[in-house]
Amino acid sequence: MEENLTQEPQAIEPQGEFNTQNTGSGKKKIISLIIGVVIISVLIIVSIVFILPQFRSKGTKVATLLYWGVWEDSQAFREVADEFTKAHPNIKIKYEKQDIKGLGKYIDRLSTRIGNGTGPDIFRFHNSWITQIRPLLLPFPSDVANSLEMDKFYKVIQEGLKVNGAYYGVPIHFDTLALFVNVQSFAAAGINEYPSTWDDLGNVSRKLTVKDASSRIVSSGVALGAYDNIAHASDIISLLLIQNGANISDLNGASKQNAYDALDFYTSFARGDAKVWDDRIENSKLAFAKGNLAMYFGYSWDIFEIKALNPNLEFAITPVPHLPSRNATIASYWVEGVSSKTKFSKEAFEFLEFLASRETMEKLYSKESKVRLFGSLYPRADMASLLKTNTLIYPFVEQGEIASSTIFASDTYDDAMVNSLNSYLGNAIRSIINENASPQSAVETLSAGVSQVLDRYAGQ
Repeated sequence: MEENLTQEPQAIEPQGEFNTQNTGSGKKKIISLIIGVVIISVLIIVSIVFILPQFRSKGTKVATLLYWGVWEDSQAFREVADEFTKAHPNIKIKYEKQDIKGLGKYIDRLSTRIGNGTGPDIFRFHNSWITQIRPLLLPFPSDVANSLEMDKFYKVIQEGLKVNGAYYGVPIHFDTLALFVNVQSFAAAGINEYPSTWDDLGNVSRKLTVKDASSRIVSSGVALGAYDNIAHASDIISLLLIQNGANISDLNGASKQNAYDALDFYTSFARGDAKVWDDRIENSKLAFAKGNLAMYFGYSWDIFEIKALNPNLEFAITPVPHLPSRNATIASYWVEGVSSKTKFSKEAFEFLEFLASRETMEKLYSKESKVRLFGSLYPRADMASLLKTNTLIYPFVEQGEIASSTIFASDTYDDAMVNSLNSYLGNAIRSIINENASPQSAVETLSAGVSQVLDRYAGQ
């Protein structure tokens, strides 16, 4: 039994710490794992960079807004537009500056392009055009008007752009008619104060007018009385009509005597022995730039042209003269509106909210001032004080609260309603000066023509 129980222990072969037989397969597994991780990582990167944007682009539609500008410097505008598109990547702005003066027929082109679906989504128009182009415009939603703070714009803007309770545009600049004075002419004549009333202006203008031995005018005291060689003649006549209480839309109505008196006073500067202007003198803007005219009625944008013609001319700007009991001037400005046929009305109004904001207008003014004498004047009454230290341009905005619009606006190049109205006004002035027609007869003919034109466009 003991022999059976006693057995020699079997030798156990020692094994190494690693199993060399499994080493090859382990390395293969690790390499496979690494390759798999790399492939998955590459697929993820490719999906993020190339595939997901494709789905995003299909889900988010990019709205490209075509914007027709008129006077704005494209570079200054582009910088502001780029700021907007960075914050709104789904909106692109394509800015096209229109040569409204050279090409002409702006309203016709606008109407045709909008009608056939190739027109702008946003476009600029003159404030005097609102009657004739309203069918081409979308009314502003009330929330947009509230966001724009339209109640802080000058009253003339609020009244001129609001039709049947809705606004049809918003301006990003503003201008009024003011009196330009040749400082040296006044100093040489010993006149220390600029005229503030029409009586003062009449007296001063005759003192400053120089005539030769044959009574031909060598240098004029003021450009008034005629029509064809006076810049902004239609605006100046409108100023006199409005200050004298005439109804521009119904000149031969209840206030017709006021209209007669206004035209009689205006033309008196180019009639009789005491005249200070006639149709033989060169254009009033050119005469003023050359130093041959002591007083000139104009807008702020005239300063650029006058300075270009004569950089050394010393002149000052003062508010227009007024009657003893009435004070007013003429407002002329361009407006941004949204096309009635745009496919992106929400985006267009969103852009206008940005463009016409107080902050953006300040930026535009700053950028424009870097390339010219000054930027676009502010259309908001609460921004006038920002220009107070600039005596050359402050008088234009200082008059904003007493400004009125006119249907007889100059330099709009519309080749349509306003052009037709101005033709009738020019004929009225010529009939008094050249044909010795009475102011009453001139107003009667003018009033009939105005009614005909307004009736034609009001029916559109």
